[in-house]
Amino acid sequence: MPDPTFPALHIRPVRGWLNDPNGLCRIDGRYHVFFQYNPDAPVHGNVHWGHASSPDLLSWELHPYALVPRPGMIDAAGCWSGCVVDDGGVPTAVYTANPSDPRAAGVALARSDRRLIEWTQGDEMIVETPKIVGIEEARDPFLFTFDDRRYALQGAGSREGRPQLVSYACDDLEHWGEPVQLLTDDDPVAAKIVPANIWECPNLAMIDGRWVLLISMFRQQDDGSPLAGVRYLIGDLQIAGAGLEFTPTSGGVLDDGPAFYAPQLLVTDGRILLWGWAWELGRTAAQLESAGWAGVLTFPRVLSVADGKLCSRPAAELINLRAEEIGVGEPFAEAAFELVATGPITLQLVDDDDQAVATADGSDADPVRILVDGSMIELFAGGSSHTTRAYPTATSRWTVDASAGDVTAYRLGLGSER
Repeated sequence: MPDPTFPALHIRPVRGWLNDPNGLCRIDGRYHVFFQYNPDAPVHGNVHWGHASSPDLLSWELHPYALVPRPGMIDAAGCWSGCVVDDGGVPTAVYTANPSDPRAAGVALARSDRRLIEWTQGDEMIVETPKIVGIEEARDPFLFTFDDRRYALQGAGSREGRPQLVSYACDDLEHWGEPVQLLTDDDPVAAKIVPANIWECPNLAMIDGRWVLLISMFRQQDDGSPLAGVRYLIGDLQIAGAGLEFTPTSGGVLDDGPAFYAPQLLVTDGRILLWGWAWELGRTAAQLESAGWAGVLTFPRVLSVADGKLCSRPAAELINLRAEEIGVGEPFAEAAFELVATGPITLQLVDDDDQAVATADGSDADPVRILVDGSMIELFAGGSSHTTRAYPTATSRWTVDASAGDVTAYRLGLGSER
């Protein structure tokens, strides 16, 4: 019997653990999305790079693992997060190689041909943990261009200390410049908006004429998850010695849902696309083992800056997942659907108890969109996004509370699924 919780339209293999999106790129007209992946069990560990590609952001083909941990080598404990760049015609993965412990991790390279299917992993670290006061861990390289030069960012900090970001000049991927502090929490705006011990998965891009920095927050806690959400900072970027310096002027929450972390950006065709990782909420170890899978990537989103705020909306291509309209006046069961509302709306999952999973208020000019796929729920309203999870069973039903005529619902699917 099909698993009613499985998000079949999103990127993820049928089994195993999935977390951060990595290596987003578009090569020769095809989108490629890599991701942290444990093929052996629905738990974090034995981290490979999984790989999916698509011609249209809708239909995704899964490929063999791109990067694999190698016993006794620089990435024996995992091929952790990073990016992919087209380096003079050669697709190159720039990733975090973990030999044994996150405090010993460094930057490594792997190269492929234009198909990005077979990869050759390097045997040496290109960059080791920066020798900067306060840095015990550094990871998640992200490369971008500024003033006609290529630079890299890394997240850094200490589990018991303070966060920071470092930058490097890296026109030559084999030989990086000296690390330079890009941002620390000595900056009052950063300290207020992005409180953490380690800043992870930094991404930086020019969006609608403003530099926007994304930071995922690792916050050491005695109990509970240390992953404390994602923030954005809007500010100014300038040369600072051999690297760069970022001065934030404002910022906020990127996604206010309880299941969103470690997003990555893709700059392509004049727009900024984003994927994030949605983890499982409230599932026990036994439930995960029974399901055989954990974690999913979001649908692709497009970012913009309006009135000093970073806005997130579904990629335009996702409209092509819509099939026929469906009625939502009574409780209903659908594997995947979208709600579009021009007024107040609440979506509930009803089984033994009523579980309100999404609520928002839209308008004619800016309707709410709620996209549901198995247990994956993504809500967009007023430029904000909210990612959460809810787990239907064979007997569950969805209900919609909205003013009559204010909501339209569509079944979602691909090809024969529609």
